[in-house]
Amino acid sequence: MHIGFDGQSHEWEIVCNKHIADDLLDIFKELYDAAYPIEKIRLVDEYNADDQASMEDNNTSCFNFRFISGTSKISNHGYGLAIDINPLYNPYVKTSSDGTVHIEPATALEYVDRSQEFSYKIDEKYLAYQVFTAHGFEWGGSWNSVKDYQHFEKSFQ
Repeated sequence: MHIGFDGQSHEWEIVCNKHIADDLLDIFKELYDAAYPIEKIRLVDEYNADDQASMEDNNTSCFNFRFISGTSKISNHGYGLAIDINPLYNPYVKTSSDGTVHIEPATALEYVDRSQEFSYKIDEKYLAYQVFTAHGFEWGGSWNSVKDYQHFEKSFQ
């Protein structure tokens, strides 16, 4: 269960790696108990595994076999070890050396400026960040080369 933007309880299904399954159950229970709003959680199959379509629809998702944006390296989503939360409001932002800014989803331009206050934002003072990092997840919003504000991942050796 999760609390949607409508304030109601919704059932959901997610596919993840067995190494993070227990953590995700605990995390989502804590988020649910705190009425933390997540618009929707659907399998990416409902979007024909199209990550852009899923993000543009603000879908929270975990497993999706894909590559890291702009590379040929398998994303941690491809291993089921990463999850994106409310991605429309918490975009992936990469600034190239020529100053070009790449945003995913492309429809999230108004949420790139993290100094602004807006609903559903993830940063260090919000519950999603606190709960995921307490469970040993790394937050993409703290990365230096890119900012992936929607993204939490856990690595295993």
